[in-house]
Amino acid sequence: MAKIFVTRNIPGGGIEKLKEAGHDVTVSEKEGVMTAEELKTTLSEGQYEGVLPLLTDKIDASVFDAAPSVKIFANYAVGFNNIDLEEAKKRGVTITNTPGDLTRPVAEHTFGLILALWKHLVEADKFVKGGKYQGWDPNLFVGVDLRGKTLGVLGAGHIGDTIMRIAKNGFDMNVIYYDVVQNTSAENELGAVFYKNPEDVFKNSDVVSVNVPLLDSTRHLVNAERLALMKKTAILINTSRGPVMDEKAVVEALKNKTIAGVGMDVYEDEPILAPGLADLDNVILTPHIASATEEARKSMSDLASGNLIAFFNGETPPNVVS
Repeated sequence: MAKIFVTRNIPGGGIEKLKEAGHDVTVSEKEGVMTAEELKTTLSEGQYEGVLPLLTDKIDASVFDAAPSVKIFANYAVGFNNIDLEEAKKRGVTITNTPGDLTRPVAEHTFGLILALWKHLVEADKFVKGGKYQGWDPNLFVGVDLRGKTLGVLGAGHIGDTIMRIAKNGFDMNVIYYDVVQNTSAENELGAVFYKNPEDVFKNSDVVSVNVPLLDSTRHLVNAERLALMKKTAILINTSRGPVMDEKAVVEALKNKTIAGVGMDVYEDEPILAPGLADLDNVILTPHIASATEEARKSMSDLASGNLIAFFNGETPPNVVS
């Protein structure tokens, strides 16, 4: 039996599975994210051996120092940029994540944002609910067809690949992409065109979807210079990580009509938004919910608990990242 701390109540049956496996599980009673000091104090006093943190929990050297008894952090997220992997490696601490079923929900959410922008769904909803609808008008909320438009993907991994497939097979769009590794299957099966430079994707797309992981090399991948390359009719979607976009530059591009619109599910300094972002009409903002489906949350819960159970059974967890 191991002592395990869960930093926030999570959906799905993962916590129950940990208890059924015989582990002593404590779940934070705080509503919301624990502060760094709260987390360090809790782990230090509790002498926990395993922790199930969320993406909102920063696990850095100070946390490792405060909790030397912890041997595994089973992150409840696909990403793990909230954890200092180098520090974990130095201390021999195992880090796992929850990949898998988040791919399709995030891809679907991407198209939800595209459709909301190009079909004026949010504006039209407010219009009708506000009592302004007086009958059919041929000039009312005229949108854009997806068919024949070019979708540019920055990052053609699992999510980016799925987005390209939905675009081509579902909406008959043209697809182009940039990645550090070529996706030859997408090229062969979808006719996707690979560009060696992200600038070419910005120039040639009607909609740019950002799907890269957050790395030093991808921070502010979307900046003022690249936004200026986009068509004035083009839109930008980000469902990856907030800091891959220079949010202030995005606000300026929207204000100046450099681009037609932006759909965002993640933010550079969550939950704080760049000044002026929420005041713009040509932007749709969702609160980091691209993966928020019942199926995905259950899968994440099962994977996180499964990683912990395997580790304390003396096995290699299925989803080790460090």
